[in-house]
Amino acid sequence: MTDRIHNLDIDTAAAEWLAAKKAEADAVKRRRKLEDHMLSLIGIAADHEGVNTTETDGGYKIKVTGRLNRKVNGDLAQEIAAENGLDDELGRLFRWKPEIVAAAWKAAPETITQPLSAAITTTPGRPSFAIEQE
Repeated sequence: MTDRIHNLDIDTAAAEWLAAKKAEADAVKRRRKLEDHMLSLIGIAADHEGVNTTETDGGYKIKVTGRLNRKVNGDLAQEIAAENGLDDELGRLFRWKPEIVAAAWKAAPETITQPLSAAITTTPGRPSFAIEQE
């Protein structure tokens, strides 16, 4: 295949590149539809966070890792922290882009995270899949 590619002129290479990109996009669309279907068959919600492993009767082991994307309103977090005397916690719980420090957030007491949660928007991320045949 490499030899054939090196023999292509620029227009043919560009045309084949466009065809390959379309085939790739079509394959991704089909894979995502299959993933969504498997989520429904397994019974996993789109907003699932964590790892869920399912073994099928046909010998497949399906591992689904759900992620939640969190966005932080930095101004609101600082305002809430100031109102609640939590200024010292900001550097530990957030990166000052700001981004949430997930491990520290999960480990922190609810008395700290609950007031600050109003500054965070949470949306589900795309689950990742790993499928093996035994």
